[in-house]
Amino acid sequence: MNAEALIQTRRNLHQIPELGFNELKTQQYLLKSIADLPQENLTVKTWKTGILVKVNGKNPSKTIGYRADIDGLPITEETDYSFQSIHEGQMHACGHDFHMTIALGVLERLARYPINDNVVIIFQPAEEGPGGALPLIESKLFQEWRPDLIFALHIAPELPVGTVSSKAGLLFANTSELFIDFRGKGGHAAYPHLTKDMVVAASSFVSQLQQIVSRRVDPLESAVITIGKIEGGFVQNVIAERARLEGTIRTLNPMIIDEVKQEIETLAKGYEISNDCIISIDYGSNYYQVFNDETYVDLFKETVQQTGVTWKEARAAMTGEDFGYMLKEIPGFMFWLGVDSPYGLHHSKLQPKEEALLTGVNLVESTIRNM
Repeated sequence: MNAEALIQTRRNLHQIPELGFNELKTQQYLLKSIADLPQENLTVKTWKTGILVKVNGKNPSKTIGYRADIDGLPITEETDYSFQSIHEGQMHACGHDFHMTIALGVLERLARYPINDNVVIIFQPAEEGPGGALPLIESKLFQEWRPDLIFALHIAPELPVGTVSSKAGLLFANTSELFIDFRGKGGHAAYPHLTKDMVVAASSFVSQLQQIVSRRVDPLESAVITIGKIEGGFVQNVIAERARLEGTIRTLNPMIIDEVKQEIETLAKGYEISNDCIISIDYGSNYYQVFNDETYVDLFKETVQQTGVTWKEARAAMTGEDFGYMLKEIPGFMFWLGVDSPYGLHHSKLQPKEEALLTGVNLVESTIRNM
């Protein structure tokens, strides 16, 4: 695809964002786009709402994997695009429309001009949640086509077009969702002594959570507990029988996240006694750290230099990505692709520059051919 075709493909995909494991229109669009390519070197199979495409090599000695995520986010779009999302309350606010488009562009080139080795292009569902990478890895199809090495990209709004960034070792954190439900006894606001107030319990619990990081975690380790949402009660003069906290845990060490969870559970047991209530905890989606293989990062840097793209050494970040599960099992790496947007990831006004699409295709194709 030339630059114009890449832009049109991205815009088409941008209009149909769908949430994890519901990417039905997206899958249909991708399958049609793949069907329009030369088929003699391709084998196409579906997995749930995802797609795996094997480009059969001319004289294969290994299999190279490249992964693109395909789901959107439950965010109402607020861009001024003429091609806004047609799905109310859903948006490609994390750049997965870019990721898919770049993968399609690379696939087209490989379909026409295959390399010696096999290449598997993975269109993975449910990265944003509930997590598609881990069940995909465990599938029979993935194991049948299991790559010997694998890599992926993620758009970076803060970097200019023509710049990429990565690093050897830890790039993204271990993450876990956190949902905590409190159940007590509601009643009239005038008679608090006859109730078990869950707004008070939950509010106090939020403050105590922060002491886990400051007083229970080794200060030489990094950990974050964030509560981003609190719900409780129905009306101003009724004491709430239920309350709910929603948040996230993030650490740079996979062992520390288990320690943090244990501390949360210990705290909850104490609160059940002191507030005479029942507390239940659900950790939702959990993502393993993205840990880049040094050898492949060095090879990638050489490719970057050959293609004239600017390299910037990355710093580890507390962001999460379920691609980490793939890197846990298979050596490889992830890198940031600059797209120069004034609004960041997961923002309702994210507007990455479309010039980055061709940069991404050229770089990914060159990386595959150099591996």
